[in-house]
Amino acid sequence: MKSQVLKIVKIGSSILSDPAVLQGFLKDFSSLTGLKVLVHGGGQHATELAEQLNVKVRMVDGRRITCEDTLEIITMSYAGRINKDIVAQLQGMDCNAMGFTGADGNLIEAIKRPPSPIDFGFVGDVIAVNRVLLNQLLGLEITPVFCALTHDSNGTLLNTNADTIASELALNLASSYKTELYYCFDQPGVMESLDDPDSLISEIDPESFEKMKKKKQVSDGMIPKLDNCMHALKHNVDKIFIGNHNLLKPDFETFTTIHKG
Repeated sequence: MKSQVLKIVKIGSSILSDPAVLQGFLKDFSSLTGLKVLVHGGGQHATELAEQLNVKVRMVDGRRITCEDTLEIITMSYAGRINKDIVAQLQGMDCNAMGFTGADGNLIEAIKRPPSPIDFGFVGDVIAVNRVLLNQLLGLEITPVFCALTHDSNGTLLNTNADTIASELALNLASSYKTELYYCFDQPGVMESLDDPDSLISEIDPESFEKMKKKKQVSDGMIPKLDNCMHALKHNVDKIFIGNHNLLKPDFETFTTIHKG
C-alpha cells in the first residue's frame, strides 16, 4: 500500500528568468511537506548565452536544434549556472537539495532521437529511470533537482524536454509513491484563448482533451505538455496540475487539474 506522497514539480523558463519570482517560487517549493523533486529547463538563459558567445540558435517548430556547440552551451547553462543557483537557494531555505543531470548515477537514460524527419541533433528521449537510486536519495530526505540533460550510456549527454523528464520521473515512481505532478509556467493553466484571461480551463480528462484537440481549443504549444500528462495518467500518476508561479501556494485556486475522468 502506497502511503507517502511524492510531489514532482517542473518549473518553466519564464519563472527562471525573473530572480524575484524564482525566489518566491522556491520558497513555496521548499515549504512543501514530504518528498519532492524539482525539474527545470532553461531555454531562455541558454539562448542568451549562445548570443553572447556568437553561437547561432536554430529552432524548428519551437524546438531547439542541439548541435555540438549548442550542447556545450546548454550544459554550461542548465547543469551549471541554473542548477547550482537553484540548489544554493534551496539550501538557504533549509531544503536539502542536490543537483543532477540524468548522467549522474545513471539516473535518467535516453536514446538519441533519429534524424528523420527532422534532425534535432543531440536530443534524447527517455528510456529508463534509475528508481533504486532515486528511492535511496528520497529515503535520505534529499530533494533532487534535475536539469534537462540526460545521457545515452555511451558517453554522450542529450538535451531532453524538461516536461518529459518530469512526467517520466512521476510515472516511474508511481509504483512506490502517490505521485503528484505539477507544471509551473507563465500562464494560470490551460487557456482556451491566450488573449482572454478568463478562458482558463479548470479541468481536463482524456476524453475532453481529444475533443479540444479536434476543435483546436488548445494551442499547439500546449499539446505536447498535455500529451505528457495523459501518458502519466495512464501509468498511475495520481494527480496533475498546471498553473503559474503561484501554483504551489497553499490557498491558490486558479489552475488546471488533469484527471482520469
